[in-house]
Amino acid sequence: MIIEQPAIWLRWLYPRATWRMNRHERSVYLTFDDGPIPEATPFILDTLRHYGIKATFFMVGDNARKYPELLQRVIDEGHRVGNHTHNHISGFRHSIHQYCYNVEKANAYLHTDLVRPPHGWMRWEQYAILGRKYRIVMWDLVTRDYSKWMTAEDVLANVKRYARNGSIITFHDSLKSIDKLKTALPASIEWLREQGYEFKVFE
Repeated sequence: MIIEQPAIWLRWLYPRATWRMNRHERSVYLTFDDGPIPEATPFILDTLRHYGIKATFFMVGDNARKYPELLQRVIDEGHRVGNHTHNHISGFRHSIHQYCYNVEKANAYLHTDLVRPPHGWMRWEQYAILGRKYRIVMWDLVTRDYSKWMTAEDVLANVKRYARNGSIITFHDSLKSIDKLKTALPASIEWLREQGYEFKVFE
């Protein structure tokens, strides 16, 4: 459960980060990490368009550099863009300067005020510095669609088990996830709708 739905103590590490939205509102926020890539992003966008849903894409800057047409399609279709660093780097393996520079390098392509650290971890000093300029968005539910041990049915089961009012739900726009998402994403959307959830993006 500490992976799928972070414990309270983990949320306390970054108290000004956004982990969950309004718990009194029947809504969820779909997010997709790591893209854009041609093998996954078009399917995700086609699925969201089919259901009339907007989402937030936390993009790796170098992917946005390589596939500007996908970045532009995400924007043109009304989705929100977030920063996931330029090279999907770990805050603990890089200095404060290196990490913050990597975020800014990505933002030259992304032009956003939202940041999500890869793996959900960064040094407290990096968090403090980035928090002055960006809204740091974590999650309330990680579907674990990236795991080789998970099936599409497992991903859907995580959504059903952990989704709640205000959940920020994390899927992945990646090669590791796309085969599972082809089944799990539309099934998750349909189930969430059946439960009365509205789909929102960050303002």
